[in-house]
Amino acid sequence: MQSILHFINGEERPAESGSWIDVHEPATGLVYAQLADGDARDVDSATEAAHQAFPVWRALGVEGRSRILLKLADLIERDLEMFVAAESRDNGKPLSLARKVDIPRAVANIRFFATAILHFASEAHIMDDVALNYTDRQPIGVAGCISPWNLPLYLFTWKVAPALAAGNCVVAKPSEITPLTASMLGRLCNEAGMPPGVFNVVQGIGSKVGAAITSHPRIPAISFTGGTRTGAEIARVAAPMFKKLSLELGGKNPVLVFADCDFERMLSTTIHSSFRNQGQICLCGSRILIERNIYSRFRHAFVERTKALRVGDPKDHASDLGAVVSKDHMEKVLSYVALAKEEGGEVLCGGKQVRLDGALAGGWYLEPTVIEGLGPACRTNQEEIFGPVVTLQPFDNEEHALALANDTPYGLASVVWTQDISRSQRVVRNLRSGIVWVNCWMVRDLRTPFGGMKQSGVGREGGTEALRFFTEAKNVCIRY
Repeated sequence: MQSILHFINGEERPAESGSWIDVHEPATGLVYAQLADGDARDVDSATEAAHQAFPVWRALGVEGRSRILLKLADLIERDLEMFVAAESRDNGKPLSLARKVDIPRAVANIRFFATAILHFASEAHIMDDVALNYTDRQPIGVAGCISPWNLPLYLFTWKVAPALAAGNCVVAKPSEITPLTASMLGRLCNEAGMPPGVFNVVQGIGSKVGAAITSHPRIPAISFTGGTRTGAEIARVAAPMFKKLSLELGGKNPVLVFADCDFERMLSTTIHSSFRNQGQICLCGSRILIERNIYSRFRHAFVERTKALRVGDPKDHASDLGAVVSKDHMEKVLSYVALAKEEGGEVLCGGKQVRLDGALAGGWYLEPTVIEGLGPACRTNQEEIFGPVVTLQPFDNEEHALALANDTPYGLASVVWTQDISRSQRVVRNLRSGIVWVNCWMVRDLRTPFGGMKQSGVGREGGTEALRFFTEAKNVCIRY
């Protein structure tokens, strides 16, 4: 039985409470580790360590911090297979996905911000014959970073890397469901030469550790990725304390398929955008909107491709889908399939738990599911399911497609499939989402802003947006 500890002031520590939380392996349903059950006392210790380390980290300057972060990226790459195995075991995703996407992207995140900080420019504004103004951006001090379970190290580094590159120290909380790779990262920070206290990980549940980070008077900025309900609670607590907030929340993303699209390319990509990582990506397209004159063709082809997907052992390279992250989450997803039937929807394929043999018999596996016949107001089309479930809806024209696409409380991402350039630009301008892909999905340039509208979040991450968030701007005016 493995013990997963806090990482505070350069050391691994048990929780002050002496308590532990069971960590399950989704592929088997069995407990494989014990997690330190942190609380406000551990957050206090981590915050104090961060404040003590802040002057040392800041004094290294951008070049010194960049060198250490680049070394950290090299070390993760050196230990790639260890991180891949840990991520797959912790999350249930196929090894092949962790090897191709999750861990390489974590490395890329760190390298990007390690070099971006070297080119992070200030602004200057000249008042003719009067004065020079320039913007001085300095680190805020200690940043609280709270990340989710669906892409554990990938999204953890998406927050931690810009915070550290900008000169801040970090008190971070990974999900208690997938804590392992964040713990492993702490050890490599020591090996990379990062001063103790710069990077701290407090393990535990959100209602204790996350709440303590959010409400801590010495943590002036919170970056959170997770559910909209939790984001609303963080905003309720942090806003009266005038903390900086970056909230990356839920999505109910539409895929708009026009009749003139490249059908085979669209179909292949839409299978990925629907079911990659068991549908547990905030950017997955969960509502597929199809122009009516190709609806029957699309439905037949898409269902056949979905039925061909293989659900199985995450360690098997032939598995397209592994296990969902927890028993509770599996039951939540299945409850939405039942709800869809109650709302009048027809399950075209999937909709059931998959039961494997042998050691995997207790694992949490779901069939990829396609549902049709639901109106836009149905809960199944309005609420985030966050699993391998998509709905199909026909549309008649651009206006109808946009009305359906925008008719949810969310506005994170969307996909448009058309070969008509003029149409694509008309549709893109009118979609209420922070990210729009045209004739592709999940093509990511780390320089671009990432985030959503409406209940999908507040603020943007990525590129200079992240570095701006993790710094305070000071205008300096010098009179001639």
